[in-house]
Amino acid sequence: MVGANPKFQTSDHVGQVTPPGATRHASTRVAQHGAGSHRWRWLALLSALVPLSLVLVQCGKAPNAEMLAANSQTSGDTFDDRFPTPQFNDRFSGANEPFVPRQSSDAPRKRMAEAAPYRVASLAPTAPYQRPAREQQTTLVSLKSSAFPYLGNIPRTDEPFLNVSNGDRRGHRGLGGKVFWQDETYNDNRVLMHVPENFDVRKPGVIVVFFHGNGATLERDVRDRQLVPQQISDAGVNAVLLAPQLAVDAADSSAGKFWQRGGLKRFVTESSEHLARLYGDPGTARAFANMPVVIVGYSGGFVPAAWSLEVGGLGNRVRGVFLLDAVYGELDKFASWIVNNRSGFFVSAYTRYTKRHDNELMQMLKEKGIAIAEDMDGPLRPGSVVFVETPEGVTHRDYVTHAWTENPVKEVLVKMAATPALTRMAAGTPSPASR
Repeated sequence: MVGANPKFQTSDHVGQVTPPGATRHASTRVAQHGAGSHRWRWLALLSALVPLSLVLVQCGKAPNAEMLAANSQTSGDTFDDRFPTPQFNDRFSGANEPFVPRQSSDAPRKRMAEAAPYRVASLAPTAPYQRPAREQQTTLVSLKSSAFPYLGNIPRTDEPFLNVSNGDRRGHRGLGGKVFWQDETYNDNRVLMHVPENFDVRKPGVIVVFFHGNGATLERDVRDRQLVPQQISDAGVNAVLLAPQLAVDAADSSAGKFWQRGGLKRFVTESSEHLARLYGDPGTARAFANMPVVIVGYSGGFVPAAWSLEVGGLGNRVRGVFLLDAVYGELDKFASWIVNNRSGFFVSAYTRYTKRHDNELMQMLKEKGIAIAEDMDGPLRPGSVVFVETPEGVTHRDYVTHAWTENPVKEVLVKMAATPALTRMAAGTPSPASR
């Protein structure tokens, strides 16, 4: 009966109501079947639980027989085969084995350090920071103290420099009678500045002031054709360059503001702040402002060179003068500086175009007891005076790059640097480290 239909069996014995008067018969059945009463209680309990279990199975979506059969198919491994029990001797040495402590591998860290594009911080002391090498810097800078514009007088005549007018336009009539207009020829106040990559402001150094010749511009001629910045860099000396624009592309040697007393000093002082910024450290402006100066004059640049020696205001800070086929006049000013400044050097290289004037200057110096050398074979020392005649075939136009030697500016700077006394910092000048 139980196995045949449990649902209906439960309905007959659990859900059925006993009618009145049936008590005696029921008790008699109980007495007769006392041994089976417990069985009926279990059947009643099971009849209540079976429907509930069916509901739970349906709600939980239990897998069907095929799914259970598939899941029961294993490789035949036991639980122990798949999950072995850890062995003690896998982690610890046995009684007869030496204990070797486990050491962490540095290989991953090494690979990270080699691949990392950054510097890993360290608590260990490191070497002092080395400032990376700078690239050389060459640029044009406008300065108020540059040669032009110039609104003053010509010193020798005390007449206005701008002595021609055409309406609102003003100009200067040169020695040959040609008029050069201010807006075309005397209105460029730019200065070519150059700081080599190896220049070190902490070491003794010099400022090279280069006065170009007639018919020149800073970019086309001084920088690209005459290679003055490159010659300074190639010399390997601790020097920087200042080259002011004079008359623009004109046959004129006017000195402009360098005619004025203190003109060279104001020029160097104003330039020092720009050189410091170009160098990469604005705090070094004072060091630049106190550096010794070497004046280089080519051709028509002899006028600003001579007047800078006479009234420029730098005194014995001018440690050298180098003239490149440039002694066309102003002999008295050159002779006076040589005689009164025996701590600097003077070099004049010349062709047949200036030979007469160079011979005159040599004679003036000999009369004053100044020793003269006529070649560049010896070293440059304080007080050296050298005149070098170059052979036929050397052209005036190419003289800045081809004189008695290739790249003569470089050659003179190399000889100068071989004598430390010529590049020693001016007395009393504080070094950047002591500021």
